[in-house]
Order: sequence, then structure tokens, then C-alpha cells
Amino acid sequence: MLPLSLLNAAQNKPMLVELKNGETFNGHLVNCDNFMNITLREVYQTSAEGDKFWKLKECYIRGSTIKYLRVPDQLLDVVKEEQNRAREAGRSSRGGSGGSRGARGVSQRGGRGAVRGGPMRGARGRGRGA
Repeated sequence: MLPLSLLNAAQNKPMLVELKNGETFNGHLVNCDNFMNITLREVYQTSAEGDKFWKLKECYIRGSTIKYLRVPDQLLDVVKEEQNRAREAGRSSRGGSGGSRGARGVSQRGGRGAVRGGPMRGARGRGRGA
């Protein structure tokens, strides 16, 4: 499962974010980008020691500072189902034949290299000077 697909599915859901410095943020995911930078709303921030708390209306967290994210368990099941459906839809849209994969590099004109009867035919095997 890809982390970004999980985060995109987690929008407007509650999550816990722990930073590398030990601070934690509990809030609802508003947005995330490809660098895993996230925006949370209705946030409760806890200090690394656990003795100080702050309530924030909204906060932005840089992805490179995140140690881990905790999302609701049911969200994992939903994303797995969506990915399985997408995989099945991809298989059915390809038609299932897959016949072109095995014949790579073989042409109807006799295989790799120069075309038979082409300009290189007379020069083969005689060396450069001939």
C-alpha cells in the first residue's frame, strides 16, 4: 500500500502525527502533498515530554519532520479494497491477451541487425578495408 494513497484517503479523518523531536499532533487531515507535508485542523499538540498541551485551529507539518502517522484501522481496509478494485479494473481493461510481451526484438524481416539484402550484405566478413 502506498503511503500517499493512504493519506489522500484519510482526508477529513482523525489522525495522530508524531514528529522526530517527540512532539505529537492530534487532528483531522485537511490536505497532503507529494512530499508528505500535511495540514491538520482542530489540532491538539503535545510537547515531547508530555507535560504541555496546546490547542490549534490549524497547523502545517513538514513531511521530513514526521516520524510516524496513525490513522483509523478501518481506513486501511477501505484503501486496500480500493486498490484491489483498481487492479482488477486494470487487468480487465488490458483484455487479458498479453500476447505482445514474448515476441520482443523479433521482426518479420528476419530478426535483429541489418535487413536481409540491404547494403551491409556484401561487406560482412571481409573486414574494414575491403
